[in-house]
Amino acid sequence: MIKKFKLYIMLVAVALSSVSCLDKMPEDGIPFDESLQTVSDINLAVIGIYDAFRSKYLYSGNLTLLPDIQTDLVYGVNGNTNVYGDIWRWKEIKPTNTDIEAVYGALYDVINRCNFMLDRADAVRKKTTDDKDLDKLDQCCGEAYFARALAYSELVKLFCKAYESDEDAAGQLGVILSEHYLGDETMRRASLKDSYQFILDDLDRAAELLELEEDFDTDTQGTLYDSIYFNEYTVHALRARVLLYMKRWDEAIKYATKVIDSGYYYLSSCTRAATSNASYYKYMWTNDFSTEAIWKVGFTVNAYGGALGQVFANYDYSTLRPDYVPATWAINLYDMNDLRVSAFFQSFTTGYSHGLTWPLLIKYFGNESFTNYNILHVSMPKVLRLSEQYLIRAEAYVQRDQPDYGKAGSDISVLRTARYSSYGGSTSLNKENAMDVIEQERVKELYMEGFRLHDLKRWHKGFERTPQDQSLSNGSSLKVEKDDPLFVWPIPQHELDAPGSEVEPNESNK
Repeated sequence: MIKKFKLYIMLVAVALSSVSCLDKMPEDGIPFDESLQTVSDINLAVIGIYDAFRSKYLYSGNLTLLPDIQTDLVYGVNGNTNVYGDIWRWKEIKPTNTDIEAVYGALYDVINRCNFMLDRADAVRKKTTDDKDLDKLDQCCGEAYFARALAYSELVKLFCKAYESDEDAAGQLGVILSEHYLGDETMRRASLKDSYQFILDDLDRAAELLELEEDFDTDTQGTLYDSIYFNEYTVHALRARVLLYMKRWDEAIKYATKVIDSGYYYLSSCTRAATSNASYYKYMWTNDFSTEAIWKVGFTVNAYGGALGQVFANYDYSTLRPDYVPATWAINLYDMNDLRVSAFFQSFTTGYSHGLTWPLLIKYFGNESFTNYNILHVSMPKVLRLSEQYLIRAEAYVQRDQPDYGKAGSDISVLRTARYSSYGGSTSLNKENAMDVIEQERVKELYMEGFRLHDLKRWHKGFERTPQDQSLSNGSSLKVEKDDPLFVWPIPQHELDAPGSEVEPNESNK
């Protein structure tokens, strides 16, 4: 998938074309040294990087859905289409699984677009004298460094073991690190420690290049929330997530606090009305606008990615035939005053012959403005949200050497106040209950947003499924022990078999 990457690029009116693995340049290709000659060309390349995140194999599809479908959050329904069936059944996940291959390939596609642009940036900089153009070039490079860090953060999350310590990570397998588009980089996995350090180094570069001006004014220069572009605070938000995964608790607190205290983002309230029909929180899911979205993948009716809600509804303007329905235990976690329930779930009688009536996931039923064009179940993925930063900080507060249960409880209280019809008092946390509360809050807030598999992996927890009404017999009775090899996805078989490959497999490949 990533061997050598002797790729070509076709510059078109608005963006980069798709890339392909080829051994030689096609006749109509533009040679590497002749491509991206100006700052305008570099900007087009960045547009291509953003466009790559629209892939249905990334946040608007596989990358978001598979890690949660694989765990205990949903159940396959009798009579379903078997989409993602191997993933849900767990034990049938193989190195040849095409859904996993697609995630791996799409993430390295992002990385290679970034490398292509970054490798050409210096040559363009040498020919550029205009200060505004130089500033624009720096911004483009910052966006590329961030995009590469984001893609690698997802690869290590899915294809590597959890980060336990620097010493342990130095002996664990990471991912193949590719820093240049054309080069002699060996197809060999770096250590997990080096892989995470690569991500942090890219975030350092991105933070420097995307730093906001001291006089940045949202009144005159626009808001930062609900952005489809990267900026300094998307860098801080991703860094907080990565540092949490690295168990660097104090640093995770530091960067989550930068985002929370910035004043640029506000939790979307479940009680304040955005329209006559929806609260600000519900509007985030029905119309893809939110004051707490730090970065979302931008869609239009003419350019969008996958349909996140398809497998939870399969609505054909007549009936609903969901492939997967929410797990009872997850729904039962919500308090009776928790208004996330009405934003996420609604009871329907399905169109199956067995007539299952169940609370279906409507969180991704689709952007209402898209449905006017008969585009169903398409939502813009909110990849980085303020609520996650509160959860990151709360967890870090209770996990650090000197826990601060009061501050952690305060963060949970702030989040619940924005989500409950009423939430009086404070959240009392202590050594015995703190992680249980935080783990449950992550399920309730981040339901089906792609976090569950890695959360269980890094917490060293297993799970158990027990059959519920009309759930598939193959997969409904499943007990997965902690540290099961399949918490780490297998490296795609074609990557292991590629000529010249020195890629080592995961335990799940065997």
